[in-house]
Amino acid sequence: MNIHEYQAKEVLRGFGVTTGKGIPAFTVDEAVKAAQTLGGPVWVVKSQIHAGGRGKGGGVKVVKSVDEVKAEATRMLGMTLVTHQTGPEGKVVQRLYIEEGTAIARELYLSILVDRETSRVAFIASTEGGMDIEKVAHDTPEKIITVQVDPAAGYAPYVGRRIASALKLKGDQVKQCVKMIGQLYKAFVDKDMSLLEINPLVVTKDGNLICLDAKINFDSNALDRHPEIKELRDLTEEDPKEIEASKYDLSYVALDGSIGCMVNGAGLAMATMDIIKLYGAEPANFLDVGGGASKEKVAAAFKIITADPKVKGILVNIFGGIMKCDVIAEGVIAAVKEVGLKVPLVVRLEGTNVDLGKKIIRESGLNVIPADDLDDAASKIVKAVKEAA
Repeated sequence: MNIHEYQAKEVLRGFGVTTGKGIPAFTVDEAVKAAQTLGGPVWVVKSQIHAGGRGKGGGVKVVKSVDEVKAEATRMLGMTLVTHQTGPEGKVVQRLYIEEGTAIARELYLSILVDRETSRVAFIASTEGGMDIEKVAHDTPEKIITVQVDPAAGYAPYVGRRIASALKLKGDQVKQCVKMIGQLYKAFVDKDMSLLEINPLVVTKDGNLICLDAKINFDSNALDRHPEIKELRDLTEEDPKEIEASKYDLSYVALDGSIGCMVNGAGLAMATMDIIKLYGAEPANFLDVGGGASKEKVAAAFKIITADPKVKGILVNIFGGIMKCDVIAEGVIAAVKEVGLKVPLVVRLEGTNVDLGKKIIRESGLNVIPADDLDDAASKIVKAVKEAA
């Protein structure tokens, strides 16, 4: 789960981390009041969306008067902000963060993530703050340092000192860095974060370290341990289909293709998407109904797929182990009878109760294209979509 910058900074302040002072605003009047409360003489008006690259898209502006705050708030609220992370459709700005200006001497990069290869928490640091870290990694990889934390030993001050050295910090800045790194590590672990990115971490002209931006992703599987974090969820920033899927505990991710997929098992789902691409088409989603889905869960999954206007064909690919093929068949039929079927549907069933599942579909009277295996299923759905176009 993602949260907004202003929410992330509030979480970090709870662990003693130094951030810029700011106030969230949902209206132009609230933005003006926030600016007056902060006092100026320089403010930063920041749009709040779940995507990076806001500054390049015109969503972050430095201003020098309350009138300019009002003008920028009027411009930003309700605008569709397009960045390299939003895609061409962009995101509508519904929240702002009015922050006091900061006299910046240097911009640095710092993030914490879970290194899947080593099963350790890792710090990523670079002197190239304010830039896309992917570009830095590609162009100047020597400017990035990774420091891992041994889970048995936990955080120790030497980690902070290594990072301070990599960031070329001097004197009191080193002490500040060691303290801040410890605070960030505790926040990361205590709140079950999966990513914490500070870009930029700045050194001010008076020599202090401040987290000028903050992006946090939380492990969704751990949210029940953190009801205070769950309350920060902004549903307007999420795909409605993904929200609906979460109600039924479905693993669903919307994509940009035209062939909807309903599969059981993440590995099989990935293989299904790959073979669709092999045959020259693009998947419209990743959808794993899981190993023990009910008829109702399958019906909900099917309805989520058909609600996507980009979907021009549907491929159901089930290998029944714990999942029974007859349950899949009954769920698909129930959904089709409720919402109708306006696009080609290919169903490939194999495994537990496969004969019963095929019989149920065959006797349903629905216009379903059967498939013998995954290769056969992919070729048939791609062909059917092309012929229907």
